Amino acid sequence: MAEADGEEATLEFTPTWIVAAVCSLIVLISLLAERFLHYLGKTFKRKNQKPLYEAILKVKEELMLLGFISLLLTVFQGKIQETCIRRSWTLHMLPCEREEEGPAVPTTEHFGTTSQIIGRIGRRLLSEGATGGVEICKQKGKVPLMSLEAIHQLHIFIFVLAITHVVFSVLTMLLGGAKIHRWKQWEDAIQKDSAENGPKKVTVVHNSEFIRKHFKGLGKDSRILSWLQSFFKQFYGSVGKSDYTTMRLGFIMTHCRGNLKFDFHKYMLRVLESDFKKVVGISWYLWVFVVIFLLLNVNGWHTYFWISFIPLLLLLSVGTKLEHVIAQLAQDVAEKHSAIEGDLIVKPSDDHFWFGRPRIVLFLIHFILFQNAFEIAFFFWILTTYGFSSCIMGKVVFIVPRLVIGVIIQLLCSYSTLPLYAIVTQMGSSYKKEIFNEHVQQGVLGWAQKVKMKKGFKKSNTANGSTSTAESAGPSVKIEMMKRGNDAGETIE
Repeated sequence: MAEADGEEATLEFTPTWIVAAVCSLIVLISLLAERFLHYLGKTFKRKNQKPLYEAILKVKEELMLLGFISLLLTVFQGKIQETCIRRSWTLHMLPCEREEEGPAVPTTEHFGTTSQIIGRIGRRLLSEGATGGVEICKQKGKVPLMSLEAIHQLHIFIFVLAITHVVFSVLTMLLGGAKIHRWKQWEDAIQKDSAENGPKKVTVVHNSEFIRKHFKGLGKDSRILSWLQSFFKQFYGSVGKSDYTTMRLGFIMTHCRGNLKFDFHKYMLRVLESDFKKVVGISWYLWVFVVIFLLLNVNGWHTYFWISFIPLLLLLSVGTKLEHVIAQLAQDVAEKHSAIEGDLIVKPSDDHFWFGRPRIVLFLIHFILFQNAFEIAFFFWILTTYGFSSCIMGKVVFIVPRLVIGVIIQLLCSYSTLPLYAIVTQMGSSYKKEIFNEHVQQGVLGWAQKVKMKKGFKKSNTANGSTSTAESAGPSVKIEMMKRGNDAGETIE
């Protein structure tokens, strides 16, 4: 009965009104969060913003994963406590150096140090099962694999990491999207000018603003200087009106020549919204990175400091590459033509991108945003759990640069790299399904599925010696797609 008056009373000795009040508060917060996401999803769906709606579903999946991780940690915490290891195994690869006050004896005092620290700002999570696990290991002359407080802190860190990643991804998309929305005035001006059918002008290629910005100058005769010029270009005026106009026309003349009034800006936003649902998620390889970092976070290595340079270097590399793609487009035109009739037209190609795959850029941006969120989440988790002066936080000389790098990455990615990605990755050899309106996409996918089924039916009939009319399905799909594309005002040739 001592537990009834003690600080560590179990549920059977806790007043029912306290249990009901705490349970009600937790349920209320959970329902409010669920209703908010549900309402946000319905709003996106009502406004026909399906990619953003799918991004909300992705966030719900991540929350479900966090709930499952939480459940596993809760269910197996007793088993982890009862798993005993030699004390000598706990003396290596520590985030903080342990101060030994005497000969090593089988005790769990070093686990209690963490509990005392976290106890200043949070509740203790001790139970009879956990205490029993510690006693069992003591009797064997060993220590538990992991203390209950350490499990609880790991649990909180994973939750903070996931939430920080989602928040930073949303913030990046909002800031970058705000800049991209400014390009709408360029699109409107182009649409207005195209309505005025005047005589075609002759454009002297080397006098074009697009060529002067990206091909003439120091980078014209030297590949190294060209890369350096692309590197510095990402920090100022990464996308100008001439860039937008020229790349827009190049995309239209390559993929939808029959519709010069194609709304390139709207298409670009649809692609960006579709990519957002991939960026906001946490893929398996990102969790692998978390595990590797936790393994290498050893006292004296300053891993958290050196690893903060990885997203910065990757971000600068991505921005430089995207700017260099624009320079290559300008170079291709300048070397082949001296004067052309009409406006300047560039030729999109996958050859300008790493390994001929523009989608690699999205993978890198996803990794950069997650790693930056990881750095910030880890910092605030240590700050609230152990305090600013704790050994795991490190010296100020390592903390300040790390925070500055995080802010630089967030701003540069939002205002420069993301807008560059949105337009430059359209300069590949193929277009994305977002080129169609929503109802056209559904129609085309439906026809494609029917063709697949007919092809499978044809193979089975061929094996039985019969014939099929699947050969005619291909042209019918093309005709139907073109009809629907014309109805939507976005034809493809």
